[in-house]
Amino acid sequence: MDPVHKDLLRKHTLDLCEDLLVSDTIVPFLYQEDILTAAQVDEVQSQSTDRKMNLKLLDILPNRGPRAFHCFMQALDLEFSWLKDRLLLDLRARTETGSSCSRLNETPAPGGHGDIWCLPCSLGQKIPSDQELSRLASLLGGEWEAVLMDLGVSAAALYRCRADHTLSHHGTTLAALLLWRQSEGKNATLHRLERSLQAAGVHPSVLKDVLL
Repeated sequence: MDPVHKDLLRKHTLDLCEDLLVSDTIVPFLYQEDILTAAQVDEVQSQSTDRKMNLKLLDILPNRGPRAFHCFMQALDLEFSWLKDRLLLDLRARTETGSSCSRLNETPAPGGHGDIWCLPCSLGQKIPSDQELSRLASLLGGEWEAVLMDLGVSAAALYRCRADHTLSHHGTTLAALLLWRQSEGKNATLHRLERSLQAAGVHPSVLKDVLL
């Protein structure tokens, strides 16, 4: 998990522990998305109170790989969207505060470990591949529609993508991203994606995971 995301969850531990009920939907969703193992599900659900279950989950999540934060955001969107919005608002504020100094002082390569990551200039005009768009589709949660609409994909086109992939969030998002790339041609660049991710409140480090 990105250090910025770890710090964000640590900062909001009290809020999350007081307001979440993880056993009904969040833990099963994270297991479904291969973020938690069966043993970790048992470990969380064996705790004696909801608060202890929340603490145990927040203790496990930071060590569950680069998809863990984004899948947790998707899980929150199922029943606790207001908590997700609070986290993303704080994340956006952190990104905006640190972005100017980050762009002046560093351009880490994909896979770097800076707390604030931005797209290296050398990759800005690259058109993302099918594989890279598939990775992005797996990382985007409830913000996917805002990202695609900022990219210029119409509401009608998004509706068709949902209708064609009713049982797959990944399939819906990937279909919309492929549609954007096809319609924009040489303008469908990583730099354009970065701008729309930021506009939708998605941390730019998502692209670091996409470009692995």
